[in-house]
Amino acid sequence: MGQSTDAMLVYGYHLGGGDSGWELEGLGKYGELPELPWYGPEDDFQTAAERHLLATLTGFTETWEPGKDGYFQREREARATLGVEFETHCSDRSPMYLLIAVGVTAHRGCATPVGFTQLADEVTRQGADAKLRQALDALGIRPRQRRPGWLLCSWWG
Repeated sequence: MGQSTDAMLVYGYHLGGGDSGWELEGLGKYGELPELPWYGPEDDFQTAAERHLLATLTGFTETWEPGKDGYFQREREARATLGVEFETHCSDRSPMYLLIAVGVTAHRGCATPVGFTQLADEVTRQGADAKLRQALDALGIRPRQRRPGWLLCSWWG
């Protein structure tokens, strides 16, 4: 098994997490997340947040069970209507979270062309700012980052 070292250029919000702490407003005395009705300390943040967004913004509450035909296709379709997704950066031992609308990843050893004009047009065409704000409102979180923007980050894992 190899080591992944990727570069990511994304449009959205840095939420933090991991050893570096959360980049959100309203944290507890020791930097812990505020009480969120959809998240508990035993939960995986990204999984819980994605489930909450799917249920709240698309009405998709279905869970996978063996033999449930078409589940993954229905889930993909629901995710596509969100217009946002979570990405992790930093490392697999200390993941930090991003809520993004547009992104490009360059995997180790690859030179990935980046069409900045096309990426900016995609942000506008998708209504990315509004979709990101809708997701933050549904999650009940406020990043310290005031507005969405382009973020260059890395993944090592």
